[in-house]
Amino acid sequence: MKERLVRLREKMSEKGLEALLISHPVNRRYITGFTGTAGMALVTERDAVLVTDFRYVNQVRQQAPHFDVYRHDGDIFQAVADLCRQRGFKSLAFEQDHLTYGEVVKLRKSMGNQETVPVSQVVEPLRAVKDKEEQDVIREAAAIADRAFERILEELRPGRTEREIALSLEIMLREMGADSSSFDMIVASGPRSAFPHGVASDRVMEKGDLVTLDFGAYYRGYCSDITRTVALGSPNDKQREIYEVVREAQQAAVDAIRPGLAGREVDRVARDRIKAHGYAEYFGHGTGHGLGLELHEAPRLSPRGEDILEPGMVVTVEPGIYLPDFGGVRIEDDVIVTENGCEVLTKSPKHLIIIE
Repeated sequence: MKERLVRLREKMSEKGLEALLISHPVNRRYITGFTGTAGMALVTERDAVLVTDFRYVNQVRQQAPHFDVYRHDGDIFQAVADLCRQRGFKSLAFEQDHLTYGEVVKLRKSMGNQETVPVSQVVEPLRAVKDKEEQDVIREAAAIADRAFERILEELRPGRTEREIALSLEIMLREMGADSSSFDMIVASGPRSAFPHGVASDRVMEKGDLVTLDFGAYYRGYCSDITRTVALGSPNDKQREIYEVVREAQQAAVDAIRPGLAGREVDRVARDRIKAHGYAEYFGHGTGHGLGLELHEAPRLSPRGEDILEPGMVVTVEPGIYLPDFGGVRIEDDVIVTENGCEVLTKSPKHLIIIE
């Protein structure tokens, strides 16, 4: 955590920030190590203070040894303002993307004549490159998801509902060591597999369905995210075709990943493959996204993805084809950008699995 604090101070110096108030719980956890649900971190060139209430004082001392504890018993914004006055700060930057308008009004009222400066994307770029410890945790989260996929294949069959499969997956993830699932998992079968975000419903799966499973393990604060599409019974020619197009596009994008590429360049690799087969209009989302403490973070692999890939970044690669009233296919892996290419973390097979 001390190294993260050093990097943050360098970033603040680049932006000319005297003091930064970190309110976003994920950013706060990244910088401090504190996992509680209440509190804000205040960082300057010399100071590192975590403002919290009675419930978390001892937890902060244990989890965030590089931070002083400032206990508040009333309004936290007033406590922040009092702390700024005590330490003589002339201005305070705050995370404009993570405070509500009402909270900004409270902060500015409490600060009085002291300057408040809205800023964006100060901590998030630091989070984009994962250190070895973070990579190891995400690697295990991916392994948990792989093991759960292998087991859920035993339960996939006609007559089961999507919701039943989602519940079984949730239980499996926890049995294998996950703290929870990374998100409301997607189990979309038959025509519903054409919904990119088809959260599990009461639909009964039928023979001839394509079934898309999109889920992940939340483990020690970090997320994994995997998607596989399987067939219940022998697939027809169109189902086989779109599956192979997606598989080819997904593998091409994975193979393309290396340091120095912009996110949009990786996206273009997958998108061009799908376009070449005549399915461009049926792939409407980005090819992938960063993965870490949050399910979606920097960098983006999309037509607008400007971030340049660096070693240590973790991204998903998940192109898809979605044909309305017919069905769809998505295949997704989690990968770490390495010095020479990438390491694929999710090992589940990507050939079309047919469940008879």
